[in-house]
Amino acid sequence: MHYESGVGHIGGNLSVLDALLVSFHEFVGPLDRLILSKGHSAGALYIALWSLGLLTDDDLETYHRDDTLLAAHPPAAGLPKIDFATGSLGHGLSLAAGTALGFRLKSSDDRVFCVTSDGEWQEGSTWEAFIFACHHKLANLTVLVDHNGLQGFGTTNDVASMNPLPARIAGFDADVHIVDGHDPEAIREVLDHRGDRPHLVILETVKGKGVSFMEDRMSWHYLPLNEALYAQAVQELTAE
Repeated sequence: MHYESGVGHIGGNLSVLDALLVSFHEFVGPLDRLILSKGHSAGALYIALWSLGLLTDDDLETYHRDDTLLAAHPPAAGLPKIDFATGSLGHGLSLAAGTALGFRLKSSDDRVFCVTSDGEWQEGSTWEAFIFACHHKLANLTVLVDHNGLQGFGTTNDVASMNPLPARIAGFDADVHIVDGHDPEAIREVLDHRGDRPHLVILETVKGKGVSFMEDRMSWHYLPLNEALYAQAVQELTAE
């Protein structure tokens, strides 16, 4: 999909794909919400929706093309399971916290999942939303942090360090867990957790997971694939 449309952001899609697939297939019920705050991983979101039968092969072929609904970032309307346009980083958790409070006010048992990047935790709006969620004890909110350690201009440690992120979050009134973000069983087990306060899951991931020349390389935050690299990536992933 990315190769045929000639666009990048593949590395961050591969770091979060496992978590999105487990979440959608096993935990996001008909009335639950999943908000992809790291909207530049929209490709992984579209693949998760396709795997549920909510998008077709023909839909995927329109990705990032003229007049498509499958834009580079999730659109505001027109696609199933997508409630908000996201990708201007730092906004998703605010939307998720507000949705979770709305569910509570309606006496609903439905859950809200929010997937953020680790770079977003350098932004004040993310912390304000987390303060709000903890203050209101939004136990129906689960936040997944794609902790791959890389962002647009380098490592998260070099750009504007909030490392170690778990230590920064430890003082908040939330349940915090750290798991391997590429281990479906570990993801499954942690998402099964239900407590009486917000739940934050730090997914230890690898940018470009599964493709040797992409793994842990900041450049694959941006680069598209040429024909030779596309063939190599497919070969490696098929062999794995």
